[in-house]
Order: sequence, then C-alpha cells, then structure tokens
Amino acid sequence: MPEDWSVSQPPAKGDNGNQPHTQHSVDSASQYPTDRELSQYLSQQRHNSEVMPQSPSNSSQSGSVSPSSATDGKLWSSVPPSGEPPSVGRKRWWKHWMLWAALAALGANGVAIVAMTMLFKLPSAPNCPAIFWPLASGTVRLHCAQVAAAKRTVPDLMAAIALVKPLPQNHPLSQEIERGLAEWSQDLLALAEEKFQAGQLSEAIAIASDIPSDVSTASTVPTQIEKWKSIWAEAEKIYAEAESQIPKENWYRASMAAVRLLNVGNNYWANTKYEELKYAIATAREDGGRLEKIQNLVNRGRADDFLAAIQQIQAIEAGSYFYQKAQAMIPDIGRKMLDLAQETLDKRDVDKAVEIANQIPAVAKLETEVQDFTVLAEAHRSAFVGTVSSIEAAIAEAQKIGLDRPLYYKAQDTIARWQLEIEDVQHLAKARSLAQPGAVADLNAAIAEALMIPDSNPRAAEAKREIDGWRRRIQTFEDQPYLNRADEIVVEGDVVALQAAVDEASKIGEGRALYGEARKRIRNWTRQIQTIEDQPFLDQARDLANNGNLPAAIAAAGQIGAGRALHATAQAEVKEWQTQLQAEQDWREAQQVALQNTPDALAQAIRLADRVPNSNSLRLDVNPAINNWGDRLLRLAQDQGTYNPQAGIDIARKIPRSSSAYGAAQAQIGEWQRILNPPPPEPLPSLDNTAPSPINSEPIPSASPDDN
Repeated sequence: MPEDWSVSQPPAKGDNGNQPHTQHSVDSASQYPTDRELSQYLSQQRHNSEVMPQSPSNSSQSGSVSPSSATDGKLWSSVPPSGEPPSVGRKRWWKHWMLWAALAALGANGVAIVAMTMLFKLPSAPNCPAIFWPLASGTVRLHCAQVAAAKRTVPDLMAAIALVKPLPQNHPLSQEIERGLAEWSQDLLALAEEKFQAGQLSEAIAIASDIPSDVSTASTVPTQIEKWKSIWAEAEKIYAEAESQIPKENWYRASMAAVRLLNVGNNYWANTKYEELKYAIATAREDGGRLEKIQNLVNRGRADDFLAAIQQIQAIEAGSYFYQKAQAMIPDIGRKMLDLAQETLDKRDVDKAVEIANQIPAVAKLETEVQDFTVLAEAHRSAFVGTVSSIEAAIAEAQKIGLDRPLYYKAQDTIARWQLEIEDVQHLAKARSLAQPGAVADLNAAIAEALMIPDSNPRAAEAKREIDGWRRRIQTFEDQPYLNRADEIVVEGDVVALQAAVDEASKIGEGRALYGEARKRIRNWTRQIQTIEDQPFLDQARDLANNGNLPAAIAAAGQIGAGRALHATAQAEVKEWQTQLQAEQDWREAQQVALQNTPDALAQAIRLADRVPNSNSLRLDVNPAINNWGDRLLRLAQDQGTYNPQAGIDIARKIPRSSSAYGAAQAQIGEWQRILNPPPPEPLPSLDNTAPSPINSEPIPSASPDDN
C-alpha cells in the first residue's frame, strides 16, 4: 500500500460520527471534524442563509456562527434565535424597513462569508500514512482515499477503495463515497486497458478482476475481459497466419495478414507486433531473394559461382526462416563441385580438376572424398598418356585407395576399365599402323582391327572415331570421280548441261563423305537452271511496267512461283508496282472528291492525296494540290467564322500540317477562341487605402473635418 498506509477494519459499530474525537489518531486527525458534524454544519449554513433576521438587536445572535462557541465536543454550533414575539419584530421591521432591508442583505451575505471562512479555516489535512485506521473517521478515510486515488496508480487506487469500502452504506458521506468508488474503479479499468494496449494481457485481467464486485463499474468487467481475450486471440491468429505464409514465400498474403493487425483494436499488436512481423517478412523476403540468387549461382555450374553461393548461404542468420533450408544446400553444392571436378577430369584437365576439388569448403563435409578424388586424378594423369606402361602406373596409384575410403568402389571400377583399356590400346596401335600407307585396302584392314574393341570397353569411342575417319577417306576415294565428271559437264552452261551435272552429282548417296559437298553444288546448279527458265517472265514484266501497264507487269511477274530462284526479286518489284498503282488511284480519287469544294470534301481530298509516298513522282503534283485545298479550306472557314466563330473553328481544324495554310489556320482558331471565351475583366484599381465595402467592393471614403 502506498506510503506504508495500513488499512484495517473499523469497529463493528462503524463510523457514524458518534465516537469521541479523542479516539482518532494521535496526529492532526484528532482535531478534524467528524462526518456528522460536517454534514450538520453545512446543513445549518444553508438554513441560515435562507432566514431573515428579526431585529437589529438580535441580528448578531440569530444567525452568527462562532467556532469558539462550540459545545459538547463540537467544532461548530448555532446560537438559538431570540424569543421575542414575532409581532413586535414585525412592527419594528415595518417602522424602520429601509434600515432593516439593508441590514438583512448585509446579514445574509455575512452568513455566507462566515460559512466560507469557516470552511477554508478547517484544520490542515491529516498525515495519512501515520493514521491508525481502525479509529479513523469516514471523513479522514475519504480524504486519504482521494489523496491516494489522485496518484492514479493501481496500488494507490486499490488503497483508496480499501480505505472507504468498510464504511457503512448509511454513512453521511455515502454519496461522495459511492462517486469515489465508481470513479476509482473506472480509473482502475482504464489502467487495465492501458496494460492491455501495452501488450500485458494477464496484468490487465488481474487489475480488472480486483475491482470490487459491488461497484457500478464491476458489471462491465467480465465483458471487458472477454473483449480483451477475444482481441488477443484474434491478433494471435492473424500473427500465426502471417507467419505460416513466410516459409511458403507468399509475401503478398503474409503482408495482407500483417496489415490486419492494424485494425485488431490493440496498440501492442498494431505497433510492436506489427513492426516485428513486418521486419520478419522483409528479412525473410530478402533471404528468400538471396536464396533465389544462390540457386542461380548454383545453376551456372562454375566453381567460382559455387563458392560465392556458399558464402552467401553463410551470411543468412540463424534466426532466419530460411536458415535451415539454406544450410541444407551446402552439402549439395559441395557435391556439385565434386561432380564439376570429375567432368573437368574427364576432359583430361587434371590440374584444373584438382584445383576445383580442393576449393570445396570444409563446411560441405566432403574432406575424405576430396582426398580420394585427388589420388584418382593423379592416377588419371598417368593413364592419359595412353601407353600400356602409363596405364599400369595409373592402376598402381588407384590401388592406394583402401576399402575404408569413400571412393573405394569408384577406384576399383576405374582400375577394371584401365585393365580393359590395356587391351584396347594394343588393338588401336596395330590398327593405326595398318592405316598408315593410306590405300583403300590398308584402311579396310585398319578398320577390321579397330572393330575388335567392344563397344563397352574404355577405348570404344576412340576406336569409333578412328574407324569413321578411315571410312570417310575410303568414301572420298570412291565418290570424288562423280563430282569431277559433273564439274566437267557444267562448263557448257546451258540448261541441258546443268541438269546433267545435277544427275551426276546425285549419285553420291546420303551419309557418304562427299554428300554435303554434292548437295551444295546441286543447289547452285538448280538455281542457275531456274534463273535461265524464269528470266524471260521478269524481263517481260519490266518492259510492261516501263510502258505504264502496271497491271500486266504484275501478272507477268506472278508466273514466277514460290521457291524459284527469281521469286524474291519478282515479288519485290511487284510490291513497288502495286504501291504505284495505289498512289495513282488515291491521287485520282482525291482530285475527284475535291471538285465538290465543301469543307468535308476538301479535307477528304487532302487525306487521300497525302497517302501518296514522298518517294513517288506524283508528289510533284500532290503537294501543290494539298496547299491549294488547304487555302480553300481556310477561306471557307473565314467566311463561316465571320458569323459563327465555332463553325469557322471546326472547318479550320480540318487543315492538316502538310498544308501550307496550317499555320494561318491555327492563328485564326486562336482569335476565334478568344472571341468565344473572353478573359474576365481586370478589377479596377483602388483609389486609396480605405478597406472595400463588403457590399459593392468600393472604397469607403474617410470622414473629413467638413463632414462634422
């Protein structure tokens, strides 16, 4: 309890103002008026202020109050009125009515002044922490309760309630006490609300639950508590919903759920928790974006990118929603680096392969595999020499990887391949030796020796490459005569010779060594044949076009079909002739329309003529016509604008930019618009500094001496 106030229950009789003052606290409370005395005193003063004094001689006795006249232990008492008959008083009053009227007014005011003086001269406030509460009066309890409640803290408000709760319901100050209890309980509920808004739900419920059940505010406490719990539960649900969307990277749904906290009805959730959630979403989104970048680095498949990806993973903090997911990527990235090292080794770049493997960080937990890979890489370095002795040296190196090592079985498979490879090397060496002379028979013998290497053996791919090369050499020997004869035939250059050359080259079948070269020559000779056949049609079309018969020229060129050698050339010229035809048609139509000499017709004529391309020779006639039609439109607009500015504007707007009259038309439009929409008149200048009248805004002249 504040200031070490100790509140205990009063005696069983309660405090009705009957206990002597000597039983109060030994402190200043012993001189404090009792509850009943204070009530009686205030009632007597109200009564005296309403009663008229009956005689001047008794005015000092009938309504005066003197603290020094207190009797039987009271601080204040009233002197009884005089026993003089009322009739005498009325006669004297009537005889000196003016004097007594003044005295009456003075007496009434005096009573009020004395009462207020006595109230303000009450003994000083008691020392509440030093009071012995079982003997304290209700007045003292109420006063100390009000002092405590004014501090507006939970302990002080609870102390204030505890001070006055033991007082009986029929106490003279019961109305004041009830008001205090209601006010303090309401203050407690407000403090509980503050706790709730600050995020302290249990504290808020505890405070509200301590409000006495018999005060007016108590009826709202259960409803308020349920409201708090409902709001809190809803806020927790919203928060959990937003959190659940973060690992799924549903940023929009998470953000929309978080925003709902702003309207939940609690400052703690709307501010602290909302900001916390917003930061979590932003951080997770950043980490999610970082994971995406990490995955992009991994997808590139380069050693430097793998290392950069691992470094970015390690930058993700342990509290992140994506920390575990990111950490799980590290072993996979390390494995990909080891695979990349193997791919590099398969390309026979031993140094680079070893370098990549040694860059795998320890956090990937692949140290023993990296060690075994390095041993195998050095063994491959020997095997790549390709001799029997070097392969045997590679086998001896790989055998150093024991049974307890992670790459033991891979080493054994490699050793088995190398043992087969020793046999393949011997076959290949013999085959290459047989092919050395280069004759067809020698090449066939080499192929037969290389085919002894099975497809499942390590050197099978190498043997196949050698065999394909030897076969191509054989096919070249066999097919080159066909191309030579075709080249001899085509020299004549006519269609018959070209077709004969095509037939000769076509004898080289698909898949043969010289098939590609034969097809290239055939395509060239075929195009020459088509050009010879179609050139007459194109020449005819050009002649017709030069003579001005464009439709016939287009028809002649159309005889050259799609896919033919001259088709693209013919179509390009056809497009030009069609453009020329369209331009001529537009020009004729424009001239015909312009003959109507109406605003719409002239505007339509200008649009049609303007379709003629600038590169067309017709523009020499089109441009002057457009300028002429524009001038005619402007004159029509001016004629209309004289009587109807809006009609003039409508006609002038039909003049296009391509017309020389466009600038004059725009200037005329501006003049007509100013006529139709004149600017507001400027306000008249003020003749002096006099404030304008609120009625007509004219200055009010100041008064001159002559006006008086």
